[in-house]
Amino acid sequence: MNIEIKKSKKPVKYDDAIKFMEKRLLDLFKDGSKELIWLLEHNNIYTAGTSHKEDEILDKSIKIIKTNRGGKITWHGAGQLICYFVIDLRKRNKDIRKFISLIEKTIIDTLKFYRIETFADKENIGIWYNDKDGIKKIAAIGVRISKWIAYHGFSINIKNDLQMYNSIVPCGIKDKGITNLKEIKDQNYKEIENILIENLISNLQN
Repeated sequence: MNIEIKKSKKPVKYDDAIKFMEKRLLDLFKDGSKELIWLLEHNNIYTAGTSHKEDEILDKSIKIIKTNRGGKITWHGAGQLICYFVIDLRKRNKDIRKFISLIEKTIIDTLKFYRIETFADKENIGIWYNDKDGIKKIAAIGVRISKWIAYHGFSINIKNDLQMYNSIVPCGIKDKGITNLKEIKDQNYKEIENILIENLISNLQN
């Protein structure tokens, strides 16, 4: 497959990441440049998708970056793995629903490797874990489609500071919590990037 795999060791500025993806999207649309899977981390930032509401910002002192991705307000920062992509749906029957299911399956398959059972929910986008004290989100998904090319991506909480979510209503959902992999199972997640890429490429080929 003609996909570039990019891994950034240092945190990437949010604006720089979006500009990079938007340029790749135009190149891909015009001249068939390579598709992209990009793993990275951001420094502490709150971003709001196109369907957010102002009352979902609980702490009015925080800075919110408005974006053109789908979804509501979320947080990115240290200890959270972000997977951005620029994937051509013209090659994949222009099937948005199937593509979202593919992303969900990729995350679920990756966490299954660590013996962590998670699930997708049609009502609330993202990947969820059934904790002893309720259902909690472990991964957020926010995708935008332009010219039949999918971009933006998803994030998985690994060992991030969960208190950062107290300033917002994460993804607009009030009755469910947020967790990370370290809270669920304290084990070594060093290989998660490679497992995730392997699963994503495998699912894109099916």
